[in-house]
Amino acid sequence: MPVLRAAGPEVLAGKSGLDRQVRWVHTTELADIAPLLRGGDLVLSTGIAFPDTAEELDALARSLDDSDAAGLLIELGRRWTSVPAPLVTACERLTLPLIALTREVRFAAITQTVGERIVDEQLTELREAERVHDTFTALSMEEAGPDEILAAVQRLAGAAVVLEDEQHRVLDYRAGPGDIAGFLADWQSRSRAVEHAERTTWDATNGWLITRLGKRDAGWGRLIVQAPATPPQRLTVVAERAAAALAMHRLQDRHRDSLVRRTHQELLLGLLADPTDPDLLRRCELSGLPTTKRTFVGLAIRPRPRTAGQDSLTPSLVDDVLASVVHAVHGTRTSALVGEIDRDVRVLLSFAPSARHERAVEKLAARVADRHTVVIGAGRAVNKAAHIDRTLRESQHVVESVHASAGGRLVHRLEDVHLRGLLTMLGEDERVHAFVTRELDALKEHDEDNGGDLLVVLRALLEHPTSKSDAAAAVHLSRAAFYDRLAKIERLLGVDLDDPDIRVSLHVALLADEVAR
Repeated sequence: MPVLRAAGPEVLAGKSGLDRQVRWVHTTELADIAPLLRGGDLVLSTGIAFPDTAEELDALARSLDDSDAAGLLIELGRRWTSVPAPLVTACERLTLPLIALTREVRFAAITQTVGERIVDEQLTELREAERVHDTFTALSMEEAGPDEILAAVQRLAGAAVVLEDEQHRVLDYRAGPGDIAGFLADWQSRSRAVEHAERTTWDATNGWLITRLGKRDAGWGRLIVQAPATPPQRLTVVAERAAAALAMHRLQDRHRDSLVRRTHQELLLGLLADPTDPDLLRRCELSGLPTTKRTFVGLAIRPRPRTAGQDSLTPSLVDDVLASVVHAVHGTRTSALVGEIDRDVRVLLSFAPSARHERAVEKLAARVADRHTVVIGAGRAVNKAAHIDRTLRESQHVVESVHASAGGRLVHRLEDVHLRGLLTMLGEDERVHAFVTRELDALKEHDEDNGGDLLVVLRALLEHPTSKSDAAAAVHLSRAAFYDRLAKIERLLGVDLDDPDIRVSLHVALLADEVAR
């Protein structure tokens, strides 16, 4: 401050204590002022009434230190031309800042200037506290999720922020102005090494301000804000308000593991869109899925009802299957991302290159199939992270191609779906739709108008190509009735059902129609 610089200040003792916070300034000539002081008060004096002896000066310094005074400023000229050595020695021993003002100065000007600055800082803190309060109150009212809460912390703190679970795995983060890769490096081992009894603590080694999420005996994670230097009270308030907002969101959320589920789902969707994104791959690593020098296998798991007529796509059934998959992944100690996309459970498995991944997939599938009726499609293994989308898409293609009556095989792969797989890939092609319409519409219209079963009869014929008797039995018709319906089909379509080409064409049309439906 100019008013102090004009007084020619010289630090005589207690340099290591110069970072003490000044809460107010007191002007006094009394030697016994200490009982009237509060912590952080700065004493300003000419020393006129101060004692002379070394013992009394030492006692004066000790009394100021005991009252947590911020320091002692003495103006030279009125009492002393230099501050007595015993007072300097005592202040140095106590690390109590002792400053000599070598030129005359108006104490009232110092008091006013310091007071105005303190008041301005307090007003700034109040405004910032109000801003923090308003921000997190609005987020709570809007039932904001972790994404919005972390963004608010990053904006208010101007630093990187990390949300981790109780196993010290990173659930989400927001980068600060610095290098986020360095900040996140070796995260789990570094985080495990930091323990704290209090709700909020500052770890100087890592430069982390850490706030526990939840009660000490039931914590479910921590919020960590980058803080290379001792964090101000405002930053602590931001971290604790964010932790409270996250706890509120957790109470509002139905599923205890929803944060992990949401994170995995977002990562899977991101990998389907662009598996080459470095930040996305870093997030996968932090979520427990190794991506360097690994073999990847995608799985698509579609729930099916145990009881005929039951809706296989109810949210509760999908959730139950997803929970079983997560349990199976943990039980087999496999690195994986597990999420729900369009009511199918999607899984990305990561194996060491030497691992027997096909056996591991079968083992995982068996655990899930023991508890639920499911169809499981597996993509071909890929050895590059950039190809992860291929195995994920292939697994989905397989599961969509498997016939409803398919059985005997636990895990279906591309080589198992044959023509049905091709038709699944071409399912949105307008030419396929036109082909199905041309081949089958006459029969569909007849069945709809007359309540007939010609399509069922045609399917039975094609599924039993070597025996019309078996085909008739499959649809519970006599041979005469079955032959009569075949003749009607030939008349409506204008074809010969004994022609192999016609049979193939109709069979493809039936499969394409089934896949489309």
